[in-house]
Amino acid sequence: MKVAIIGQQDFGKAVLEAFLARGDEVAGVFCAPEKEGAKPDPLRVAAQEKGLKTFQLPSLKGPEAVQAMKDLNVDIGIMAFVLQFAPQDFVKIPKHGTIQYHPSLLPKYRGPSSINWPIIRGETETGLTIFRPNDGLDEGEVVLQKTTPVSENDTLGTVYFDRLFPMGVAAMLEAADLVVAGKHKEVVQDESQASYEGWCRAAEAKVNFNNHVDFVHNTIRGCDPAPGAWTTLNGKKVQLFGSKKHLVRTFGAVKGKPGEITAITDAGMFITVQGGQVEIAKAKHEDGKKVSAAEFATAFGVSAGTLLGS
Repeated sequence: MKVAIIGQQDFGKAVLEAFLARGDEVAGVFCAPEKEGAKPDPLRVAAQEKGLKTFQLPSLKGPEAVQAMKDLNVDIGIMAFVLQFAPQDFVKIPKHGTIQYHPSLLPKYRGPSSINWPIIRGETETGLTIFRPNDGLDEGEVVLQKTTPVSENDTLGTVYFDRLFPMGVAAMLEAADLVVAGKHKEVVQDESQASYEGWCRAAEAKVNFNNHVDFVHNTIRGCDPAPGAWTTLNGKKVQLFGSKKHLVRTFGAVKGKPGEITAITDAGMFITVQGGQVEIAKAKHEDGKKVSAAEFATAFGVSAGTLLGS
């Protein structure tokens, strides 16, 4: 088939390479312009290295984008990690329209941080959706969905890089084949089941050790590796990674008070929270690099009895 890729970053690059690897024709690639000082976009670099027509337009809403898509004369548009708004007069130009990837089980978790929030909220399953983009945010008809379990110690990194990323690349190929062959079904999303969450950024990633151990643990792993759940040490930011939870099951068994480090071992740093402790494998001080908990303790004078969050 003849396709246009609309996307950016490593996922967009992987989708591009997957279509090329099986012999499809990529007529053109649309990717957002890089911000000044930003690293080169892997999708843009890959497309140009392969000699493909590459469009870096400030907006997909103008006549330039519409004309560029018309000139490509493609069978289907493939939206792979797109942050630019793509209007209907752009996405409907290809013969079979356009399909888009979203890393959640729509209609749940619409929005830009749709991998973080299911983990933070303790979901035991998530997945991906290939859908028809419309003028709403992640609201179009569903073409294909895939699910994956979320274990107690899964992180944003393991869920995305180990599963939703490779599953998403394969699903884009599968969905494109179904649509072009006319063998797909389009299911309208059930608005009664819909939810929207915005960005998970630094403000949302701040740890409150007075919260229950489940919530603290889920927040840390849902922000691992980005944006990085954090607390403070002597007024400076410390990010926490590699959380495991330890529940307390009897009265009086909690050691220390919320935010207090009670032990540091080669495996991790134990911090008291409501209902138990979280064991942190790695930490990053704002003045240093991400290191093991033991290395962090040595470098910044942390020991049993140190109180975080101050």
